[in-house]
Amino acid sequence: MKIVGLMSGTSYDGVDVVAAEFTVEGDTLWLRPLGHRGLDYDEELRERIGELLPPAATTIEAVCRLDNRLGEVFAEAAAVGLDLAGGGVDLVVSPGQTVFHWVQDGVARGTLQLGAVARVAARVGVPVLSDLRSADVAAGGQGAPLVPAFDALLLAPDEAAAAGGAPRAALNLGGIANLTVVAPGAPVLGYDAGPANALLDAAARRLLGQPCDRDGARAAAGRVHPGLLAALLAEPYYAAPAPKSTGKELFHAGYLDERLAALGEPVAADDVLATLTELTARVVAAECDRHGVVEVIAAGGGVRNRTLWERLAALGAGRWRLRTTDELGVPAQAREAYAFALLGWLSWHGLPGAIPSVTGAARAAVLGSFTPSGPGPRATPVPPPRRLRIRP
Repeated sequence: MKIVGLMSGTSYDGVDVVAAEFTVEGDTLWLRPLGHRGLDYDEELRERIGELLPPAATTIEAVCRLDNRLGEVFAEAAAVGLDLAGGGVDLVVSPGQTVFHWVQDGVARGTLQLGAVARVAARVGVPVLSDLRSADVAAGGQGAPLVPAFDALLLAPDEAAAAGGAPRAALNLGGIANLTVVAPGAPVLGYDAGPANALLDAAARRLLGQPCDRDGARAAAGRVHPGLLAALLAEPYYAAPAPKSTGKELFHAGYLDERLAALGEPVAADDVLATLTELTARVVAAECDRHGVVEVIAAGGGVRNRTLWERLAALGAGRWRLRTTDELGVPAQAREAYAFALLGWLSWHGLPGAIPSVTGAARAAVLGSFTPSGPGPRATPVPPPRRLRIRP
């Protein structure tokens, strides 16, 4: 089965496109990567998204306009995915751009992703799966993170290695840093640890007039500000128990402005970036240490931030090994898009894609809503796979 997966994260800088072929052998699901591509949003679209995100006020007209504009972008991305697959695609997974994740008193009440999925189906003539988070929220879960379903299968040990195996973690460094912990014989854990690029990019835009601190160069030139770091580490979210999820409804530019203002003294731009980098590294390292993991396999845009990467490696030295998903055959920049392609495969076959021990849901939900492009074949029932392996 060939599936095109799309992904646009909390950094809202573009859409990642992948094409994958899935085959089943016994209780093993094989994924063959067919290619990936990153398509950047133009500056005007980034501005429209930013104007909609909390704490900004908006209008229904603005939401409708953005929904359809994003649908056009995702339709183009899906067409690129069909080219990557070389034709014969069975399904496109288009989860949309999250613009609001409603969490109140630690409980997810709703979630909203935009992306006019009918435009995607009309463009490519292939069924499209969208709105992947709502079913888990309806089952009492956080609706996020969903990528742990991919991590749990990918990191699942073979039977011979399962006994006595040590915990391993998958780390995504996107707008938010989220962690999946896989230990033999234990429920899978997964949650949003805290900000990764969300605050770093907000600071770069505000202080440098740039979309990001490329390669962490400016952070490397700065020094960690102890007072600012202490104020940031005091955020109650870090101490909250899992399951938990977050996004730019909490970690946005105004959040950073408030903490800088409370200091009562100016902080140089490079020092702000150095401090935010240290914040992410410390929060992630503390969670890895808490679970006693021996290996951390990372992906996402943050792996390209050399300063953040080196700091994470230093904090984990002697306790856990740090490497990227590239070593497992999954490009680090495309891991989430491949994960959504997998979620599409699961939903196509009527299998749950959300993990209750991760999201806190009362039951494991089959995710998403299908938008048909016309009559399609009925999927052949298959048993749930126990592991995922990458076929070169």
